[in-house]
Amino acid sequence: MITSTANQQVKLLVQLNKKRKLRDERGVFLVEGPKMFREAPRERLEKAYFSESFYEKHREALTRRIQAEKLDYEILDDHVFKTVSDTQTPQGVLCIVRQQESSLDAFLKAEKPLLLLLENLQDPGNLGTILRTAEGAGVTGVILSKGCVDLYNPKTIRSTMGSVYRVPTLYTEDLCQTVKVLKKHGICSYAAHLKGANFYDQENYQSGTAFLIGNEGNGLTDELTEQADALIRIPMEGQLESLNAGVASAILMYEAYRQRR
Repeated sequence: MITSTANQQVKLLVQLNKKRKLRDERGVFLVEGPKMFREAPRERLEKAYFSESFYEKHREALTRRIQAEKLDYEILDDHVFKTVSDTQTPQGVLCIVRQQESSLDAFLKAEKPLLLLLENLQDPGNLGTILRTAEGAGVTGVILSKGCVDLYNPKTIRSTMGSVYRVPTLYTEDLCQTVKVLKKHGICSYAAHLKGANFYDQENYQSGTAFLIGNEGNGLTDELTEQADALIRIPMEGQLESLNAGVASAILMYEAYRQRR
């Protein structure tokens, strides 16, 4: 059992929680809680850490899984575990999981792909919610600009509720170029925009479709907007100018899902 916060593994976990560069260099991210531990794909699970009290409480079940899957694990003193946890109320289990990025080619090979392209999103909760909704709506994949918040930010990971394991994602250097590639493959791109000519539910999303969602405060850049095949808008009453990026994404994804059902 690790009983000191000076332990090198403990120091590494603290830094992995804080530093995107280190996460990317090592190609890993951290997840917390029994649910995220339970759903983590075995082939991507590098190591698990349990608080002493959590391990003692669930010793029998944990022992079965550890033995069956030959898991690498450590037990941490409760005080030490609190040091490595990113939450106010630690749940007693933390894991190192390998990152996994998909490819544009994989998205293009899908039958009638439904894609979500995110430009410069900054709120980790928004991004996590979008991934969770994308799984529910059957989205093929999510493509993020380099200016987006880190997908593996601990707050983003918590908001995905496990969908980060299952929704294919890809960071791209140039979203405009990505849209051009999609267009060449017959995938129509729709920009969520206040100047949209049609409401979102007046378009047909039953063939290859990509929705473009912009920054929470500024929306899509003019450069990316110009690449879209069509601008669409969500009707709103009252004095609202726009909806939360996560909410807007959900409305569009589920309209496509509805049409395809």
